[in-house]
Amino acid sequence: MDIFTTMITPYTAEGKVDYDTALKYVDWYFENGLGGIFAVCQSSEIFYLSLEERVELNKRVYARAKELERLHGRPFTVVSSGHVSDSLEDQITELNAIYESGTDALIMITNRLDPNNEGDDVFIANAERIIAALPREAKLGLYECPHPYKRLVTPKILRWCLSTGRFYYMKDTCCDAAVMKERCKILDGSHFKLLNANCQTFLESMQNGGDGYCGIMCNFHPSLYAWMGENFEKEPEKAALVQSVIGTFGFTEVGLPYPLTAKYHMNLCGIPTENLARNRKSEELTDYGRSCMQQMKLATDALETYLKQ
Repeated sequence: MDIFTTMITPYTAEGKVDYDTALKYVDWYFENGLGGIFAVCQSSEIFYLSLEERVELNKRVYARAKELERLHGRPFTVVSSGHVSDSLEDQITELNAIYESGTDALIMITNRLDPNNEGDDVFIANAERIIAALPREAKLGLYECPHPYKRLVTPKILRWCLSTGRFYYMKDTCCDAAVMKERCKILDGSHFKLLNANCQTFLESMQNGGDGYCGIMCNFHPSLYAWMGENFEKEPEKAALVQSVIGTFGFTEVGLPYPLTAKYHMNLCGIPTENLARNRKSEELTDYGRSCMQQMKLATDALETYLKQ
């Protein structure tokens, strides 16, 4: 199973991207057993980063991930997005810049391919135009990013993706186990992998043919997701317990100010991080939110200890 985190962006006290701390995150993700990073995504606050910042962040994350691969002999995949513009011409510029900075796959945001939600034919036509302007060797993927609106992928689009032979990853945010099951049937036997972003349906999606997880909660307890990917079939009773815990933890996505919560949690894990984001106000992270993160970490640590016994 492929277990990926979504990359968060740290900032210095002056509000600039803190590239040095970002590399510490990369090391922490790797040390906690993850197989990959989704860099330059919504968790990275891509709609609030300049193209220069997106490219530099991706370049450094990719270089460090590949260094860890070489040092430890274990694959550590980086997939990257970063196209946020409305016009296709600007998106082509952004995607090519990201690709040139280093990535294992370019991930295309579905709502950017159909910004006005005009239908599958418009989506496919726009995607074909963009793909024609990208390097032929570039592996591609899809991401159902919720911002500015969630453009879900249809069976028609999935089958078109398969027909191109270019697509390798999809970050699925439909949060519907039945829909994911049908998508897995369409993708069965191909190299196109479906990674679920929804922790509440994580176990069920793997049981139904999904290829893993790619979501924000790997910023909090990546080792639990890594354990699930390796052991959900071998130890089903423990897997059911872990699912119930991470599924409950996952509701903090809605009620608390992510990514500030994830940045605070990095402090709890020994990586000093400023309480700054460009898409949230710092004061949104209250003592209540900090307490919730402390409780989550205490429970996570206890569960990790149990799984090692």
